[in-house]
Amino acid sequence: MARETGLHLDTVRRWRGRFAQAGLPGLKDRQRWGRPASCTPLQATEVKALACRLPAETGAPISRWSCPEPAREAITRQT
Repeated sequence: MARETGLHLDTVRRWRGRFAQAGLPGLKDRQRWGRPASCTPLQATEVKALACRLPAETGAPISRWSCPEPAREAITRQT
C-alpha cells in the first residue's frame, strides 16, 4: 500500500491500525497540539497571493518581500 500511494510505510501502518481499531471514524483528523492558528484560511490565502506578486506591482515601498512584509501589507490594506 505504501508503495502504491507514495506514502511512508509508518504512515500506512498508523492509518491501518486506526482503521482496524475504529473503522472509518478512526481516520478522521485528530486534534493537533501547538499554538492555534492566528489567522483565518482566507487571510492566509490573501497573504500568499500578495507574496507571489512583486512589491512594485502592489505599491509597497520596498524592492523585495521579506517574511513578515506580505502579512504587514495585507493588514495595512484591510484597515
